[in-house]
Amino acid sequence: MSISYRNGTLPKGPLKVDRPLSMNSSTKSSSSSFKSKNSGHAPASATRRKSTGSVVNSAVNAKDDNSVSGRVRVAVRLRPRNAEEMESDADFADCVELQPELKRLKLRRNNWDSDTYEFDEVLTEFSSQKRVYEVVAKPVVESVLDGYNGTVMAYGQTGTGKTYTLGRLGEEDTADRGIMVRAMEDILAEITPEKDSISVSYFQLYMESIQDLLNPMNDNISIVEDPKTGDVSLPGATTVDIRDQKSFLELLRVGEAHRFAANTKLNTESSRSHAMLMVHVERSVKGRDSAISSENGSASHTAKAFKPPVVRKSKLVVVDLAGSERIDKSGSEAHTLEEAKSINLSLSALGKCINALAENSAHVPVRDSKLTRLLRDSFGGTARTSLVITIGPSPRHRGETASTIMFGQRAMKVENMLKIKEEFDYKSLSRRLEMQLEKQIAEHERQQKGFKDDIERITREAQIRITEAEKGYAEALERERSRYQNDYMDAISKLEEQWAANKQKQENEKAKSSMLSASLEVAELKKLFENETISRKVAEEEIDNLKNQLAQWKRSEAAGNSEILKLRKMLEDEKCQKAKLEEEIAVLRNQLMQLSFEADETRRNLDRGETVKLPGTLDSPIPPFMHQHLGDSGNGEKASMAKLFEQVGLQKILSLLESEDADVQIHAVKVVANLAAEEANQERIVKAGGLKSLLTLLRSSNDETIHRVAAGAIANLAMNETNQELIMSQGGISLLSVTAAKAEDPQTLRMVAGAIANLCGNEKLQPKLRGEGGVKALLGMVRCRHPDVLAQVARGIANFAKCESRAYTQGSKTGKSLLIEDGTLPWIVQNANNEASPIRRHIELALCHLAQHEINAKDMIKVGALWELVRISRDCSRDDIRTLAYRTLTSSPSFQAELKRLRIDYG
Repeated sequence: MSISYRNGTLPKGPLKVDRPLSMNSSTKSSSSSFKSKNSGHAPASATRRKSTGSVVNSAVNAKDDNSVSGRVRVAVRLRPRNAEEMESDADFADCVELQPELKRLKLRRNNWDSDTYEFDEVLTEFSSQKRVYEVVAKPVVESVLDGYNGTVMAYGQTGTGKTYTLGRLGEEDTADRGIMVRAMEDILAEITPEKDSISVSYFQLYMESIQDLLNPMNDNISIVEDPKTGDVSLPGATTVDIRDQKSFLELLRVGEAHRFAANTKLNTESSRSHAMLMVHVERSVKGRDSAISSENGSASHTAKAFKPPVVRKSKLVVVDLAGSERIDKSGSEAHTLEEAKSINLSLSALGKCINALAENSAHVPVRDSKLTRLLRDSFGGTARTSLVITIGPSPRHRGETASTIMFGQRAMKVENMLKIKEEFDYKSLSRRLEMQLEKQIAEHERQQKGFKDDIERITREAQIRITEAEKGYAEALERERSRYQNDYMDAISKLEEQWAANKQKQENEKAKSSMLSASLEVAELKKLFENETISRKVAEEEIDNLKNQLAQWKRSEAAGNSEILKLRKMLEDEKCQKAKLEEEIAVLRNQLMQLSFEADETRRNLDRGETVKLPGTLDSPIPPFMHQHLGDSGNGEKASMAKLFEQVGLQKILSLLESEDADVQIHAVKVVANLAAEEANQERIVKAGGLKSLLTLLRSSNDETIHRVAAGAIANLAMNETNQELIMSQGGISLLSVTAAKAEDPQTLRMVAGAIANLCGNEKLQPKLRGEGGVKALLGMVRCRHPDVLAQVARGIANFAKCESRAYTQGSKTGKSLLIEDGTLPWIVQNANNEASPIRRHIELALCHLAQHEINAKDMIKVGALWELVRISRDCSRDDIRTLAYRTLTSSPSFQAELKRLRIDYG
């Protein structure tokens, strides 16, 4: 439990006090149903180390770090013979003899000699599950309920009954219930659900990976260690609160269903993982049972009222270790063998730790395995630990039985320092303070209500007094009103008399002034008449202006009507022009279809012909789509192209590439491809934006035919070095690579491979070509296996290797070949003796160029290229290639050393 305060008055983190385990039952609650047994965990004579410290927290002082030594208790349990042993070992006596009354065990060496060992408990094959629980686990469970950590662990050879002892659910027979089920029954019987809590985690250690048995998706839980206390925890494991035995049994069923098991020769359901059940118990402490409570005798009553209650936190760990096994006996193999290795390694690490603790070694290798890290508190830590070792009676497994017994003997020498852990329960204090606050609020509300009642009473009394005062004031006011009314009537009579006198006087004066006012009115009327006359003249002028504007608007309307007539005539002319243009487009479309048909016919004729060498490049034949036009068909196509230029124009042909009609696009791109086959037309096509249009088609179109023909056109343009740089700068190699990855048609792949092969012949562009995936695209197209496609791939690799060889010679390249880095060498070696002569010739040339440089020699020797070079130097039909291979083999120190190692005389 962790409480943090912003003002810093209390320390961050829980306030813990460790108290030693009591050696008698007087420290337990009187209501406890458990009667603790002095079972050897801590002898009566054990000395207690005490050190007194103080923790300041609201004037609370507590005992700190009191501990008591407790040895690991070890019990041995013998499994009865199974059916197989009864049959195979019928003529042999058991290898062990038990003396439970003396707590001894004899391990027979032979018929006349044996070794004797003593344990804390010796359990025969007839011992019940209840007896096993009471002598092995019950003292540990009692300690856990008192606030100590506890561990119950089973160790032994596979198939000796560890899982039966610990994890048996007893669904068919309740007498078969194991330690897990019985421990939870006792814990639930002792706790108070309203004040105490129990939570459970269930996980397994499988192949050095901690996996949650309650949530299989959580298969890699990390171990967290407290840097101050060294405590180990698994914050990533699923934790389930337990309220009754039924939910706990269901949890065990879920965990067992997810645990790894396998069928071996020694056990049909052999556990392949170490399973751990972790039970966390929190109990409230009352009165002087708490080490914290007993230190505050002098505190004031107020301080005690606000002192937080104390909680004891303890942990019970039940460990079902996977059984140790010998591979030759268990018959483990494949993945089961790997599991057995992992189990034996973790058990070996545990044995090393116990040996070190038994010998009081300065170093204990707890970090050699996750198992030893998880059991750090159980051996040499602060937990009370009981170990049950399980053995079998069969003399065939005497070695494993002896190893298990020695493990238990060493474990008995391990001493743990038992500690009780208590913490302030600030949550309970908070709840108690909230209840007190609610009581204070209720009291305040009650007082507030009484105050309101007093106010209402005073208000009523004041209202009565006000009513009486208002009544007296109204009577006085009425008397005053009557007196003032009489005075008012007298004043009115006097004013009426005065008004009659004044009225008479005014009538006399009015008669005199009436004559003067009549003359003034006549003058005013004359002035108004003059103003009206002027206004009428202004209105007449405005009317004349409006008439003029109306006439002008009528003239403008007539002019607008004539303009509309002219526009209508122009619209009709435009319609006629549009009809003529549509007729012209139809004619052009027919011409394009005819030219495309002629080009396809010519290409099919050329495909049946022989390839010719391209001047200026060593042994790099022109691809089939680059054959020069031969014979009458070639001359006819040239004439058609020239006629097309004259009649239509290149711009119109390129504009048809953007048509929404797919057929028009296909015919147009075919025409452009045929035009691009002529070197004279290539510059005009590029300047007119043809290259950009072709790349746009590759990017936007999904038509396979358009991809094929557009790639062929780009391949024709790529024969020019200037065009190669333009293609690379406009992202052409990326588009070709994407097209190659999507295409399935061999002809499309042949066109794309030919375009990339032409680009491979430019050594300036090689780094960029390789960086944008050109080499990998070439290598990816070999999936087609079509000879024409493979020939173009081989030509591209040969061009690339030749440019690299030239760069090595000029000193501009020093590293390993990019072809080797991209993984093309195995394919080159595989096809070096291909039946198709174009493929073989290009591959042989590429091998010779790669082998010329010593830095590539080791990689070539690894994949068997040396043998192909020897064959080429002897059997190649081309003299120049044969000579180049021979010169490379004789000049390379690496090749010479390998030939010498293989005892091949080659000089």
